[in-house]
Amino acid sequence: MKLIVDAFGGDNAPLEILKACAEAIIDFDIDILLTGDKKKIEHVAKEHNISLARMEIVHAPSVITMEDEATEITKSKSNCSMAEGCRQLVAGNGEAFISAGNSGALVVGSTLIVKRIKGIKRVSFAPLMPKNTGNFMLIDAGANNECRPEMLHQFGLMGSIYMERVMHINRPRVGLANIGGEENKGCQLQIQAYQMLKESNLNFVGNVEGRGVPDDAADVVVADGFTGNMILKVYEGVAMVLMRKMKEIFTKSTKNKLAASVLLKDMKELKKSVDYTEVGGAPILGAAKPVFKAHGSADAKTFKSAIRLTKEYVESQVVELIAKSILSDQTKENS
Repeated sequence: MKLIVDAFGGDNAPLEILKACAEAIIDFDIDILLTGDKKKIEHVAKEHNISLARMEIVHAPSVITMEDEATEITKSKSNCSMAEGCRQLVAGNGEAFISAGNSGALVVGSTLIVKRIKGIKRVSFAPLMPKNTGNFMLIDAGANNECRPEMLHQFGLMGSIYMERVMHINRPRVGLANIGGEENKGCQLQIQAYQMLKESNLNFVGNVEGRGVPDDAADVVVADGFTGNMILKVYEGVAMVLMRKMKEIFTKSTKNKLAASVLLKDMKELKKSVDYTEVGGAPILGAAKPVFKAHGSADAKTFKSAIRLTKEYVESQVVELIAKSILSDQTKENS
C-alpha cells in the first residue's frame, strides 16, 4: 500500500512528519509519497538522520498556511503541498492522502480536486472524540455551517459505516445533536433530519443533548457544521480548564503535592483519556477517495497514529461502502 503525505502540513512539519513516516514504513509495511519542497525535505532528513527509504518525493514549492483562505488551494496556492497531494490521489499514485494542514483548505481540496462520492451532498469533517467509554464520532465538526436535512442523514450513514468498519463497533448508535430528547425539539433542520434518520436503516437512538454527548449517548453524533464545531471547541476548552484547575489544586500546598505524586500515573491516564488529539486525526468523509486530516499540532507519535488510521480506512473499504449505500438509497427513492 502507498499513502500520500503532505510533508509541509501542520505546526511541526516537515520534521515530525518525516519521523512518523519513517517509523510507519517499518511498522505498517507501507510505501509513502511525500509532497512538498524536495530540497527542504532532503535537507531535514539528512540533518536529523532520517531514512527516506521507500519514500518518493513529488516537488511542490509552496505551503498553504493556517492563515490562508481555504479557497486559495485552487487559486494562488494551487502549487502547494496539499493541492499536489490531492492531485496525486486523483491520479492514482497512492490509495489515500493525509495532511495536518489547513482544515478548511483540505475540505475544499477534497471537494474540488478529489471530488465527492456520487450522490453525496457535502464532504464532512468527522473527528473521533473521547466519551465515558471509548470514542464517538462527531459529524460534521465544521466543514458545513449550513446544512439541509438530507445532508445530516448522509452524515449519519457515513459515520455509521466508518465506526463499524474502522473502529469495529457493531451496529453503531447514531444520535442527532439537539436541545432536547423529544422528536419536535430544535429547528426545522433538526425536526426533519430526525424523521429521515428515524426512517432509515441506521441504529438511530434519537436526539442527544449536550450533556449526553460525553456520557456515551451515541457512537455517532450527527450535527450541522456550526453546532458540531461548537461542540468540538467547547469539549477541548472544558478539558483544558479542568486539567488546569486540577493542576492548581495539586500544587497548592506540600500536602497536595504529596497526594499528587501518589496519583501521578492515574492523572496522566485521565489527561490522555480526555484529549481528543490522542486519536491522531479525522477522516474527511464523502470524498471519492480516502482523505484524512491529522491534527495540526501533531508530533511524530500522533501523526503515526493518523497514518495507521488512514491505512485502516483504506483496508476497510469505507468509501466503496458509502458509495454502495448511497446508490441503494437512490434506487429505493426512484422505485
